[in-house]
Amino acid sequence: MKKQKNRFRVRHEKIGLGAHTVRLLILSPLNQSKEKVPGVLWIHGGGYQAGHASNVFLTRALSLVVKFGMVLVAPDYRLSKRHPYPAALNDCHAALLWLRDHAEELGVRTDQIMVGGESAGGGMTVALCLLARDRKEVNIAFHMPLYPMLDDRDTPSSRDNHAKNWNTKKNHKAWKRYLRDAYGTDLVSRYAAPARCTDYSNLPPCYTFIGDIEPFYDETMTYVRNLQEAGIRAEVDVYHNWWHAYDVLVPMAEESRTAVARFEEKVAYAIAHDFAPQHSPSVSSRTK
Repeated sequence: MKKQKNRFRVRHEKIGLGAHTVRLLILSPLNQSKEKVPGVLWIHGGGYQAGHASNVFLTRALSLVVKFGMVLVAPDYRLSKRHPYPAALNDCHAALLWLRDHAEELGVRTDQIMVGGESAGGGMTVALCLLARDRKEVNIAFHMPLYPMLDDRDTPSSRDNHAKNWNTKKNHKAWKRYLRDAYGTDLVSRYAAPARCTDYSNLPPCYTFIGDIEPFYDETMTYVRNLQEAGIRAEVDVYHNWWHAYDVLVPMAEESRTAVARFEEKVAYAIAHDFAPQHSPSVSSRTK
């Protein structure tokens, strides 16, 4: 970790959101190119009820800075133990707007703003892409919702699931905390549980991976299929006998290394091919 710390800069910012303050962790390459680079908003996991921005040091997010030279912004969004939906989404949305508005000073390309996260952070990634599309405030070039938490309703893989790390009981408890009185009703918004969405058009290209024995397997596969049917480039790698967050908790396993290599391959492709100019006419689609 000491060696990695020498390869990027760490800074912190705060965003005022009414009476609330959203804290941001920002990582940038130590020797950042003079040319502008892609920027990524990375959203931590934890079932919407736990975790913090510094989780990025333990996940796929770090390689985006160290290997690909991207600038990363990670919000410390409010957790559902005290703040149910939509508090976390509001915080992440504020962070996305901050990244867009501060792209120039961060050295970030405005046409290559990306979003990613794992587990609940993956679910929030999708929710944020839906919100950004619908409000037409930020054009997102690519999203990486890794083994995302998307559906508050039971699916074949989340029902009676007793796999390691995350299971049916934990999943129900987390969704109840996040949704409160809306849980189990038809009042749940697509921005709270993105599997409730019925229109997947005009979303950014997507890459994800998932284990075939974990609760989120079916909702992830359904999401990718819905994107593909809407004409969106969406790819998923499935790993046999993987439980939730296997790549993070068993990082030295051969399958985890394979997953990392595939993830980085897809990121490299996105950097080379995926651009989403912002709505302002003053912003060039290929401005460096």
